[in-house]
Amino acid sequence: MSKHIHILGICGTFMGGIAVLAKQLGYRVTGSDANVYPPMSTQLEEQGIELIEGYDPSQLDPAPDMVIVGNAMSRGNPCVEYMLNRKLPYTSGPQWLSEHLLQHRYVIAASGTHGKTTTAAMVAWILEYAGLNPGFLIGGVPQNFTESARLGGGYFFVIEADEYDTAFFDKRSKFVHYQPNTLIMNNLEYDHADIFPDLAAIQRQFHHVVRTVPSNGLILMPDNVPALDEVKAQGCWTPVQRLSLEDKELGSEYKSRDVADNCHWQAKKLREDASQFEVYCKGELAGVVNWNLIGEHNLQNGMMAIAAAHYAGVELSQAITGLGEFKTPKRRMEVKGEVQGIRVYDDFAHHPTAITTTLAGLRAAVGNERIIAVLEPRSNTMRMGTHQQALAQSLTLADNVFLYQPEGLDWNLQPVADELCASVDIECSDINKNKAVIHQQIDVLIADIATLAHKQDGPCHVLIMSNGGFAGIHDKLLAQL
Repeated sequence: MSKHIHILGICGTFMGGIAVLAKQLGYRVTGSDANVYPPMSTQLEEQGIELIEGYDPSQLDPAPDMVIVGNAMSRGNPCVEYMLNRKLPYTSGPQWLSEHLLQHRYVIAASGTHGKTTTAAMVAWILEYAGLNPGFLIGGVPQNFTESARLGGGYFFVIEADEYDTAFFDKRSKFVHYQPNTLIMNNLEYDHADIFPDLAAIQRQFHHVVRTVPSNGLILMPDNVPALDEVKAQGCWTPVQRLSLEDKELGSEYKSRDVADNCHWQAKKLREDASQFEVYCKGELAGVVNWNLIGEHNLQNGMMAIAAAHYAGVELSQAITGLGEFKTPKRRMEVKGEVQGIRVYDDFAHHPTAITTTLAGLRAAVGNERIIAVLEPRSNTMRMGTHQQALAQSLTLADNVFLYQPEGLDWNLQPVADELCASVDIECSDINKNKAVIHQQIDVLIADIATLAHKQDGPCHVLIMSNGGFAGIHDKLLAQL
């Protein structure tokens, strides 16, 4: 009889992925969560995984062979207390993954404050396109695949490397457990104010994972990111390849610099919205990417994915062609629908930098067409007000901004709205003239967005940003439109 694993907090994307991988490895898998609902519940049930709603300790009797504890679980949870009192064997998701799967694979890990999901999905797709049948665990729904996690049949395993903590009993970052052979460090900023007191604390975790990359592996990082340079300066025992996105004559510049200091990878935009760009390797033009994604942030994600796949043995020309067929994961500038020239997007952006880059990419793509930005400040860091000083500036590229003030937000959004209004010198009293308005009721918010969008003469783009479900606003707005 196969060993029995029970997962507490199974319906999150990461823990749900662990469940799928464990099932594919031959374990009997069950799990529970506070709210069991589609689409994750449907995906898990299709895999033959039994789901239990709630945390009644009876689910642990008879005792499973191992309890895997999600990082949303805390002391006081009935199942956690039962597990500890009876000394049931338990572990975290990242630790279990390391011990039962990753030690036997070549691990490519995508880390950074922004772009982890997209970059990991890109790497996995390029390897798939090249016929390498990779395994992967991605914290989102990659549209080139039918699942967010799979064992794969090849040597390579791609993982989204999250810096959030591991479990209530292990406060190290998840990615410390992964021991990557290739580590992508896309960027690094202060985030997760609920668990990190400052940027230095996050840098310490990044250096912990740098310490685990073998000397025959590879670290990929952008040029001129001081926070990452400081991580590397703490000690690095692995070859590093850097990426530059500077627009200039690339070949001669590369050859004129010392090899130890230069950028191994460079990109040059051919279109302002980054939907077409040249790829350079060691100063030589390797090819041109043509794709449906926009924004310099996606260009950087794509370059990192090409570099990681090439180091894994994929020919550059094949990696570039494969990237051109990449489809962005759900909730990353995902077009939810279009009604009478009004296009509605869903995006996961919840940090001022991500909001800025997302809006910049959309602005470059649509020119002077109207952009209506809708933001729910839902993340723990946003709720604590850590980024409130930078929020207004991040939204300036939108023509109109709707701010949703959710219940439980620790601070008032009014100063953000006032700053946005002051930037265009208008009265903030008329919905038709406003730069920014605040709403506390979803139905009223939807009605006002629809009213404003319908009054536009030309095409209009409604960009909805949240790291949660936002009360199903996307479909409700499309129905209203």
